[in-house]
Amino acid sequence: MTIDAGNTSTLRLFTALWPPPALQVALAALRDRWQWPAGVTPVRTERLHVTLHFIQVPAPRLPDLVTGLDVPVQPAELGFDTARHLVWPGGIAVLELDVPEPLRRLHARLSQALKRLDLPVEERAWKPHVTFARKARGATPPPGTVDVAPWQVSDFALVRTVPGRGYDTLHRFAGAKG
Repeated sequence: MTIDAGNTSTLRLFTALWPPPALQVALAALRDRWQWPAGVTPVRTERLHVTLHFIQVPAPRLPDLVTGLDVPVQPAELGFDTARHLVWPGGIAVLELDVPEPLRRLHARLSQALKRLDLPVEERAWKPHVTFARKARGATPPPGTVDVAPWQVSDFALVRTVPGRGYDTLHRFAGAKG
């Protein structure tokens, strides 16, 4: 695996549940039902996802990271019937999700894998969500329930944040491994 580290030797990465395009479109329709204050730029459709872990790693460690994050992924259905539209402190507009146990186990396995790699793990409790916009103080969520078909999750992605460009998916991890 070859990565152009640009002007920095530290990569800003994250692991994520990355929805298929049809689900991203459905999530974008939810995002577009919000009333946004002037100046708010909602997250672009192709960037909608659920973050599992943020990671900063020196570029030379990337191959070890990919190997180390190859943990079991049990298929799970992520439903939206209990999802909540919220504006978190700091003005982050989100769709907060309740996740099934297999996805909580995936998050925990990834935490353990990062620790084995001597990488830091976020100490705050994981709040699974899709970010719709930042700097969104005063945004008004749409009324009613979230009517989106369940997401059949069977994999996760390792994604690089590229300043000024967005995201590059570096690797996808799929399927049950025991």
